[in-house]
Amino acid sequence: MRVVVIDYNGGNLASAAQATQRAATLRGLDADVIISRNETDILSADRLILPGQGAFADCAKGLDEGDLRPLLEKATAEGTPFLGICVGMQLMAQYGLEHGRTEGLGWIGGHIAPMDDSSRQGLRLPHMGWNTLSFTPGAHPLTEGLEPGNHGYFVHSYALVDAPADETIATADYGMTVPAIVAKGSRCGTQFHVEKSQDVGLTILGNFLTWQP
Repeated sequence: MRVVVIDYNGGNLASAAQATQRAATLRGLDADVIISRNETDILSADRLILPGQGAFADCAKGLDEGDLRPLLEKATAEGTPFLGICVGMQLMAQYGLEHGRTEGLGWIGGHIAPMDDSSRQGLRLPHMGWNTLSFTPGAHPLTEGLEPGNHGYFVHSYALVDAPADETIATADYGMTVPAIVAKGSRCGTQFHVEKSQDVGLTILGNFLTWQP
């Protein structure tokens, strides 16, 4: 299995690759995890992972400067499973409002907006640290082996709003309902950092590697 972590000058590339390799080993999978922006690597990958750290606009710019949008569109349209992490998940939305309006990949409904509701209730931003996940067991293969109340590690001040219910797999609460895992077709994403979420993150990564959309 060839897994490509997309190199678009974003953060957390190495840690995402290392966690994915660890998850593959735990599942007994023969996986080759590489970091690349090469067209051949992306189009021939068995799995694609887009980590994200920083601002939506900056990460979107990284995709554009690397001419990666059309490659990701082609690969995922042909059925290659895709996992977006944190801002990588946010980029799946229609658009983001961080540092002005920036178009996303448009793969899921909703858009990325500031978590103003949280700040009004006295909760500090960014939403940083461990938070519980709420989901219906058995509703999606990504949550196999997990239980509602398990924790993910979050770091963000913007969140997906107006997300369709049928694309929202899990949520967290932080003064508002935060879509924590989303999926549509062969494309999925986590708002929390799976690579920092210990056993929960490794379970999700392992589920992603064995997922057959």
